[in-house]
Amino acid sequence: MTVTATSVDESDQLKPRIASGTPAAWSQRLVRLLPAATAALSGLLLYVSFPPRTLWWLALPAFAAFGWALRGRGWKAGLGLGYLFGLGFLLPLLVWTGVEVGPGPWLALVAIEALFIALVGAGVAVVSKRPGWPVWAAAVWTAGEAARARVPFDGFPWGKIAFGQADGVFLPLAAVGGTPVLGFAVVLCGFGLYEVVRLAVSWRRSGTLRRAAAAVGLLSVAVPVVGAVAARPLVSDQAEDGSVTVAVIQGNVPRAGLEFNAQRRAVLDYHARETERLAAQVKAGKVARPDFVLWPENSSDIDPFANPDARAVIDTAAKAIGVPVSIGGVVERDGKLYNEQILWDPVKGPVDTYDKRQIQPFGEYLPFRSLIGAINSDWTSMQRQDFSRGTKPGVFTMDGAKVGLVTCYEAAFDWTVRSEVTDGAQMISVPSNNATFDRSEMTYQQLAMSRVRAVEHSRTVAVPVTSGVSAFIMPDGRITQRTGMFVADSLVQKVPLRSSLTPATRLGVLPEIALVLVAAGGLGWAVGAGLRGRRAGDV
Repeated sequence: MTVTATSVDESDQLKPRIASGTPAAWSQRLVRLLPAATAALSGLLLYVSFPPRTLWWLALPAFAAFGWALRGRGWKAGLGLGYLFGLGFLLPLLVWTGVEVGPGPWLALVAIEALFIALVGAGVAVVSKRPGWPVWAAAVWTAGEAARARVPFDGFPWGKIAFGQADGVFLPLAAVGGTPVLGFAVVLCGFGLYEVVRLAVSWRRSGTLRRAAAAVGLLSVAVPVVGAVAARPLVSDQAEDGSVTVAVIQGNVPRAGLEFNAQRRAVLDYHARETERLAAQVKAGKVARPDFVLWPENSSDIDPFANPDARAVIDTAAKAIGVPVSIGGVVERDGKLYNEQILWDPVKGPVDTYDKRQIQPFGEYLPFRSLIGAINSDWTSMQRQDFSRGTKPGVFTMDGAKVGLVTCYEAAFDWTVRSEVTDGAQMISVPSNNATFDRSEMTYQQLAMSRVRAVEHSRTVAVPVTSGVSAFIMPDGRITQRTGMFVADSLVQKVPLRSSLTPATRLGVLPEIALVLVAAGGLGWAVGAGLRGRRAGDV
């Protein structure tokens, strides 16, 4: 039947009208705003679940509330609600990116990254009308994370759901399928929780219950939890290839912020001094003699290959401790700049190097340099020369142990960590420099990433940081030692070496591809069903 404009007007005249300004009108407006407010607040709740807080379980009600806001809505509404959720989550999570450069870059980054979550919101809204929607919706979220980890500028995976679960019961799932499977399980459980509550309320009101939908809801909650419990045997801190005693050096910096880069010699001297202090403690029998020593990223911003004075400082420190040292340096070679780890032998000097492969846009290189310079010349002056990328995995042989190097920002990317393990690493070092970000949450967020990586690949992870927090992380994700922030310190610990590969390490990107295909299948099904419904309505 065709509805004319006249019939619509006539039907509208029959509806009761609510006078504007009355309590009923205000109540109606509030009801309309409720989904938007819920989306933004649930994003904020998700942020609160992330480190340094240990409230990992808040991710479940966050996604349950997000599911309520999205379920049954059109894709346009989902797009807007998803963007609000993204803003609520990412604005506080990434505030550290503006610590030294002001709010402009922080707000721009959040605005761009939230677009990915907006698309996820649209996708979740579309699949939410299909049976088994929590599964499709969780897969859509995983697909959004996969895209965000790759584009633009090689991606920005910060804020992956997995990175908020270092203290959670779901953590063992990292060993099953890496961060995609861990994140999928958390999101599925959250959406499933909403579905269970929704069906319970419906059953109480109507007395009827759709068994298939109820089964999907219950399984969406139960399967991730049962799977995490079943995966616990994959998590072990037992040595497989013996143990080594490792020292981590945190030399500290003259002061927080970008200004420390103008005092590169002081930073180098601090790390050499802390190494020599440790050597004195070892000689006095107060501390166990390490088999090797790990310095952080940027511990020698003065190129030791081009500057004899820097080389002499490092050489003196290495000879004092008498064991191999991994140095974080800035090196220029063939006119190109590299963020490099240098293996320094106390007798032979530098014997191996690793060049950082996943370099940070707007931190280590500037995309659209000329355009950015036209907007603000101060930004280009802070990064006068772009760093170049390394091309090979970095695994140093240190006193017989294979140590995989994952430099700072690289810890956020699945492929960089896995490549070191598949290349033979028996433990991992994550040398970092967080001094630029002062005492913000960035350091704790990054430390949680390393804890997830430890479980994902069943490897000890050492985290040497210029200004803290430096730490030792066991293969089961436990932090056994840690330093404070902006103090000079060293950590020495005997840690296990392992060579077995977890399912996550063996499978690599395959679980993520599978979940993206599930998302594509759910979206295709939902879109196809919608088109068929419209065609049937037109007949």
